[in-house]
Amino acid sequence: MGCLGNILWFIFGGFISGLSWALAGCLWCITIIGIPVGMQCFKFASLSFFPFGKEVQYGGGAGSLLLNIIWLAVSGIWLAAEFAIIGVALCITIIGIPFGLQQFKLAQLALMPFGSTV
Repeated sequence: MGCLGNILWFIFGGFISGLSWALAGCLWCITIIGIPVGMQCFKFASLSFFPFGKEVQYGGGAGSLLLNIIWLAVSGIWLAAEFAIIGVALCITIIGIPFGLQQFKLAQLALMPFGSTV
């Protein structure tokens, strides 16, 4: 399911999800201080384009917590809401449930991306 799921995912929603992460990364990279945040967004954009077969491990320390709080206030709420809404829309049909679950995984990642590894 990994390869076929990733191809179907990219066509039916992964492209938009990846572009959302890439846009957030570009906006964060405008300032010098935001470049580490933007680089993290680009890493998750590649995950968002092809998420099947990949696991996300959550962790981190005090620095990650501080960055997550700033991220949540500036960008995280909007990205998480977008992924959650798309996930609910995809879960309406039986065929869309695996894709909706991937959107929920990305919504969780959008809330607290720092300290997590793919």
